[in-house]
Amino acid sequence: MTQPIYYTIIIPVYNRPEELRELLDSLCKQTFQSFEVLVIDDGSDQDAAEVAASFTDKLQIRYFYKKNSGPGPSRNYGCTLAGTGFFVFFDSDCIIPPSYFEHLHRQLEKNDIKAYGGPDQSSDDFTIIQRAISYSMTSVLTTGGIRGKKKSVEKFHPRSFNMGFSREVYLKTGGFSEMRFGEDIDLSIRIVKSGYKTWLLPECFVYHKRRTDYKKFFKQVFNSGIARINLYKRHPESLGLFHFFPATFLLYLIFGLPHALYHAQYFVLYPLGIYLMLIFLGALLQNKHIAIGFHAVVAGMVQLCGYGAGFLKGIWKRIILKQDEFHDFRKNFYG
Repeated sequence: MTQPIYYTIIIPVYNRPEELRELLDSLCKQTFQSFEVLVIDDGSDQDAAEVAASFTDKLQIRYFYKKNSGPGPSRNYGCTLAGTGFFVFFDSDCIIPPSYFEHLHRQLEKNDIKAYGGPDQSSDDFTIIQRAISYSMTSVLTTGGIRGKKKSVEKFHPRSFNMGFSREVYLKTGGFSEMRFGEDIDLSIRIVKSGYKTWLLPECFVYHKRRTDYKKFFKQVFNSGIARINLYKRHPESLGLFHFFPATFLLYLIFGLPHALYHAQYFVLYPLGIYLMLIFLGALLQNKHIAIGFHAVVAGMVQLCGYGAGFLKGIWKRIILKQDEFHDFRKNFYG
């Protein structure tokens, strides 16, 4: 590569060699190629060394294997090895559109951007369940509606599957914490507290595969619910009323729904029916696929119930019992 290197892409990976291959292949297709790639293998059983080595003639790429410590410390490790002053982070289950770095470079040349994030979406070649989960995680009808939107109910907090910041920001904030879930939101909050703006760059989106089944998805959002309370203990101002919606929804299903059915108060079911119909129609109109509409209803229920259950467990252990920071499903941090 003869072009000057402007950006360091840092990819933490754990047991996802084939997904990493797809990500690296998408980086080969970038219309702007002035970057290096660091693959940080976080103690995988299925190490990705062979996959990374297969791209040495196509990308300026380096591979590092380290003892497992979680995604945050792995990203920080990449920062210490970076050869540039601006770091870009992707999760290994992402695919990057060809014009991503062309858009990013144009924005950074035009604006004084020290930290940014971009949205995510599904691709037409994803499975039906992946596209339904993607809809649930990005729709305004669920808690996903607060992510990656110009009009948002909270200040934009870049997420680690698609974000970047300068070395200056890294040195001032110390980078990612050791939180296993919510570490990206924690860092985004600290970036803002340090006096920097977190920019949303809509053109810099990624195709995010997310989880491939509802069991994995439940574990992910359950930990996200716990993480929200862990974040509250670190940053009390970060908790909003809208964060209580999934827990309220879950309590309604557990207590309100059986009571209404037992006493034949069927009018209590109307709001739930309307809400689920809106999710179905929203997913149907966006994806033009009736099966995705039905699966989006399932994904929405899994997301709200899983997040709500984790949120309530977080309240019980962190606020009522005053226990230390915790998390569940350790093997689910990467997938």
